[in-house]
Amino acid sequence: MSAISRIGAEAGASYRSFLRRRTAVFFTFFFPVLLIVIFAGLVRTGGGGTGLFSKSPGYYVPAYLAVVVLFTPLSRLGSTVARHREGARFEKLSTTPLRAWEWLAAHTLVNVGLIAIACTILVVALKLTGADFSLSPWLVLFVPTASVLFCGIGAVIGGVADSQDGAISMSNGIALPLLFLSDTFISTSALPDWFAPLLNLSPLTYFARGLRAATYTGGSPVPEFAITLVLAVLAFAVGVYAIPWTAD
Repeated sequence: MSAISRIGAEAGASYRSFLRRRTAVFFTFFFPVLLIVIFAGLVRTGGGGTGLFSKSPGYYVPAYLAVVVLFTPLSRLGSTVARHREGARFEKLSTTPLRAWEWLAAHTLVNVGLIAIACTILVVALKLTGADFSLSPWLVLFVPTASVLFCGIGAVIGGVADSQDGAISMSNGIALPLLFLSDTFISTSALPDWFAPLLNLSPLTYFARGLRAATYTGGSPVPEFAITLVLAVLAFAVGVYAIPWTAD
């Protein structure tokens, strides 16, 4: 059995497990729509100034997508790794031909697919609300790459958390500050001058800035995408290392 076959089999099992959890399905696919209804449909934007929702709707497209790209892989991979570790499933899997990187690749593949569907729903909903942004091909590059990045970070969280509940709490504790302090909903101009450079420490910043350049401001997204890609490769590698894969 080849590595591709093993990855496909594990991905299929992960996908079927996801479908059996109705709560996970709801929050993955319908929560983004609810988010758009609340913020893009009810909250007025474009009022001027530097505060929250002071710019036009198109400016916040990367922020809406960041909600899915950030929260979904962190919580799903973090809780999955922690649950497998608590149940000693990695010890059992280590006795099979499946390798740690194949396991993470399979679960990352499923998450990338789910995130891509959820982001597509978001983009359609945003267009229906009249948001002024372009459907750039860079969307197809940024969303999967950033998803891989945060899947890797989610695996690290699951590897270091003391329990599944701890992994979920840690994921939310990391994701929430990143969501608002990564040039997403709050622009750099609204932050103190001393704090603005610290946004460069957040991997989500490069996703938001690059995607905004591609879909709204018209700048070049190449530098931000290159950084996101490098970070995704590093995060995946560290995620594989963090999985407690016990050898024979």
